[in-house]
Amino acid sequence: MNLMWLMKPNLKNGLVKSMHGKNLDYENNIQIEGVIDVGIIVIAHHTNPIQNEMVDFLMDIISGNRRILIPMTTFIGAYHILTRYLRVSRYNAKNALLSTLKLNSPYFYPRIDKSHVLDAIDLSSIFNIESWDGYLFALAKTMQTSHIYTIDKKLQKVEGFTIIYPVSDEKLNKYHSWLEKKNRSE
Repeated sequence: MNLMWLMKPNLKNGLVKSMHGKNLDYENNIQIEGVIDVGIIVIAHHTNPIQNEMVDFLMDIISGNRRILIPMTTFIGAYHILTRYLRVSRYNAKNALLSTLKLNSPYFYPRIDKSHVLDAIDLSSIFNIESWDGYLFALAKTMQTSHIYTIDKKLQKVEGFTIIYPVSDEKLNKYHSWLEKKNRSE
């Protein structure tokens, strides 16, 4: 599916500056609404009480209805979380993630620039967050957005950004309760 007709030019022609001064030009010049975190990818790819809502949210992004970046690194992290912590079989995790990765979308973000890594480490040390979360904030800053779509409430402590949960608090609490119960039973 070719979604190129859905794109709008970035307000600054895609040229933005990282904290470390390197100019970056996102090849498609898409004006971005936000960046998603790995938790959304995880929930959309295994059976749980809010999987359908996360699949719908993810498909809205992939189809171009929402202008939210999906860093390709979130799929690597999702495989790790699915197989190590949620005990999804490697085969099922691989097949679920690959089924999404076979889709085409201009919102799949493939690059990891050195400037993003430097910014991620800076932000992680300043706000005492995980380095992969620092990467999301660095990428959001580069893309001139302050929105991070996540299920991780700990990320609220990062100043200058808005944390957005793609489901209601009630549904998010339902998922966390389900997860706690699942972890206790194993």
